[in-house]
Amino acid sequence: MPLDLALYQPDIAANTGTLLRLGACLGVPVHIIHPAGFAVTQRNLARSGMDYLDRANLVEHASFSAFEAWRQEENRRLVLLTTKSSDSAYEAHYLDGDVLMLGRESAGVPDDVAALADLRVRIPMAPGLRSINVAIAGSMVLGEAMRQTGRFTELS
Repeated sequence: MPLDLALYQPDIAANTGTLLRLGACLGVPVHIIHPAGFAVTQRNLARSGMDYLDRANLVEHASFSAFEAWRQEENRRLVLLTTKSSDSAYEAHYLDGDVLMLGRESAGVPDDVAALADLRVRIPMAPGLRSINVAIAGSMVLGEAMRQTGRFTELS
């Protein structure tokens, strides 16, 4: 079962396009949980997604409850990337089928959504700094999860 990325109500089209491009290149489905802070259109995503958008496996969910119903039906573990965790993303153990969820650039995810995560991880950073760009953070943790689950061997 593949690893997936999920974007909770993304605010910035450029970050979403970047993550769709990443998903296309690594064979990782990318879920957008609506409402997004922009219209999810080819035009809005094209600058950062470039010509990779046609190769991306984009799955859209009308709401978090629709996404959660899908996740439960598929029996997928939810891994939340959050600055509010004390658990390092590099000490965590990732499993085939994990869905790595990134919060909104402006606000992360609400507490009730965070409470549903099976695992909450953060990227260790220098003291006094708040956060890493969501697309970069997603790339870093996805890379670690793919390394641990042997997913890079499936790519040429």
